[in-house]
Amino acid sequence: MAVKFQAYRLTRSSAILSDALESIINVIASGFAFGSIVLAAKPPDSDHPYGHGKIEYFSAGFEGALIILAAVGIFHSAWQQFQHPRPLPHLDLGLALLLAAGAVNGLLGWFLVRTGRSTQSLALIADGRHVLTDVATSVGVLIGLVAVRFSGWILLDGLVAMLVGCQILYAGGHLVKTSYSGLMDASDPELLETIAELLDRHRQPLWIDIHRLRAWRSGNRVHADFHLILPATLSLDRVHREIKQLEAIFHEHFGGAAELLVHVDPCSDPDCPICSLAACADRKQELTGLKTWRQPQLTADREVDSGQ
Repeated sequence: MAVKFQAYRLTRSSAILSDALESIINVIASGFAFGSIVLAAKPPDSDHPYGHGKIEYFSAGFEGALIILAAVGIFHSAWQQFQHPRPLPHLDLGLALLLAAGAVNGLLGWFLVRTGRSTQSLALIADGRHVLTDVATSVGVLIGLVAVRFSGWILLDGLVAMLVGCQILYAGGHLVKTSYSGLMDASDPELLETIAELLDRHRQPLWIDIHRLRAWRSGNRVHADFHLILPATLSLDRVHREIKQLEAIFHEHFGGAAELLVHVDPCSDPDCPICSLAACADRKQELTGLKTWRQPQLTADREVDSGQ
């Protein structure tokens, strides 16, 4: 941020100012993201039984709102340059400083996104993408100012600043949308498909079918619940063992950061064609074939699908 403002002080370029303004937002938002990550790492307690992970969605939304605010400032500066074009002194030095700052930010953004994905941290991913957006902004500004340098057309400076404003306005809107979806527990198709594949891969003969699968993230924790159909003749002790086996599967796959709630349904006659349990005295129909468990089937309401 300091390097970019020094470049602006030297050149008085609206385009460089737009890049520097976004860096202010980066610094503020990173501080907020740091606080949210510290809070999200706290384990569940009596006041927050589902953990503190949703603070990360607030962080992402806050960062998106700040980006939108920066875009407003950028449009104002660009319009001033359009109305009253001014020369850009020391442009070569300013471009060198901007290039150096962009290179450092590129490495930082890549590291943040990679770490955020490995830790399932929305705040880190959002901050990393913001930094990478800043890099894209710097590249655009560099290209525009190189054109100014060789063409002498100073109005390009204001035009580049406006393009930067549009680009970061879009990025800010995307972050706000992501935050809203997380806070409203919007469906996460990727997570649901991951869980569906996990269940299908570890499927046991007693697990006849699954429906009403729901899942959401809260920070780095995953919460899932579904209905599991088991043979009606199973003892309560055996049902409990099957549930514990499912919990162990989720615990191992998500690194201990998974909460699972399973509602057990007893089987009925229409389940016989998809039940692979061989020794069943109550079987009314022969096995016709097991269903492949995928997200659309597992998230559906069984009663609606089967007409029961």
